[in-house]
Amino acid sequence: MATTALLGLEKKSLREQALAALRTAITSGALEPGRHLVETELSEMLQISRGTLREALRQLQQEGLVSAGARGRLSVRHLDAKEIRDIYSVRAALESLAARTLCELPDRQHVIGSLRTAIQAMEAATHSTMEERVESDLEFHRTMCRLTGNETLLHSWESLEGSIRMSIMFAGPEKGVRNMSVERHNDIVAAIETGDASLARNTIIEHMDTAASVLVA
Repeated sequence: MATTALLGLEKKSLREQALAALRTAITSGALEPGRHLVETELSEMLQISRGTLREALRQLQQEGLVSAGARGRLSVRHLDAKEIRDIYSVRAALESLAARTLCELPDRQHVIGSLRTAIQAMEAATHSTMEERVESDLEFHRTMCRLTGNETLLHSWESLEGSIRMSIMFAGPEKGVRNMSVERHNDIVAAIETGDASLARNTIIEHMDTAASVLVA
């Protein structure tokens, strides 16, 4: 079992550090889908109490990264094609709302500038690691939600982030990269810049439908 992502915790904020380490191990595939999570093993690796570990695992269960099976035994969630399509349908709904909200702003120039900056970061990450490319892609979509000023929308989107990362891991790097086209993201910005909420909504829906289709193909 790969343990690199599970080592080196500091003594402060152990729950948060354990949570971050486990989340990274799951979304990177170090803890592979379907893997049973043994408390004694993980608490020893992380050098934390089983109580602290349970708190972190409960949070991961809420995020959809961990699921309970027979007798409540926890394992890394395995996403199937239907679940991935469901995740991207919810993403489409949330990001369509974000795009509509941004279209309704009387002055969208600062929004457009921020989104283009996010796209520039995606371009800069083209030859970086897969993890960095995924992060730059997600940062574009996170920025779009954050710019609405709707904290509930942003929180809802962020609650899907772990599952989004897992869906990319499920599909593999080649398919994941196909969804990170800068041109496709430029289309979203161009639609928002017009102020046409219907166009922006349709662009987001097409973006997410295509992304889901690529991942489950």
